[in-house]
Amino acid sequence: MQKLVESFQRVFDTNETPSLFFAPGRINLIGEHTDYNGGHVFPAAISFGTYALGRKRNDQKFRFYSLNFPDSKIITCDLFDVDYREQDDWANYPKGMIQYMKSHYPEINNGCDILFYGNIPNGAGLSSSASIEMVTGVLLENLFNLSAHRLDMIRLGQKVENEYIGVNSGIMDQFAVGMGKQDHAILLDCQTLDYYYAPIQLGNYRIMIINTNKQRTLAG
Repeated sequence: MQKLVESFQRVFDTNETPSLFFAPGRINLIGEHTDYNGGHVFPAAISFGTYALGRKRNDQKFRFYSLNFPDSKIITCDLFDVDYREQDDWANYPKGMIQYMKSHYPEINNGCDILFYGNIPNGAGLSSSASIEMVTGVLLENLFNLSAHRLDMIRLGQKVENEYIGVNSGIMDQFAVGMGKQDHAILLDCQTLDYYYAPIQLGNYRIMIINTNKQRTLAG
């Protein structure tokens, strides 16, 4: 955590200590491809995820930096100009979340400096995009003291995927990331959003996540 704070201070040239937030990735144990068809899924949050360190600015400028994509350098946009831009690449996910959240929460009236770091392999099917969407939402919720219901934030995250990015995905990823609970999986009805937590006590067993080195790109 200290290294992330030091990276934030170096990148944004400040001595200020940022606020730090985390959102997990997710696996799905049963129910592949049923979420966007309104079926049942059985996902669980995992300990891999996305960290976001942020501070409010005095102007309306947003600056984004990712330790995972240092070649992108700092990506900048204005609070009132957060439209999708292909050249902004990964930063379109937090930009989309900002666009939809500011339309629901007028308290978001300033910009922010935000540094991201994720230890989810990019494109590995562990919901790195939902993780960055939800950690951005939680960051905004806390920095601007919003009264944001978690399910509303989950729906906005799905809206980012469907309308802003253009991926016709279901709600499982954002739901599992936003509602994940330690040592539990979630049985979720994607049609009604009825759900309950099922305890997962693995004992000496482990869930193995295997890297096939084949990137999963839904938008493509």
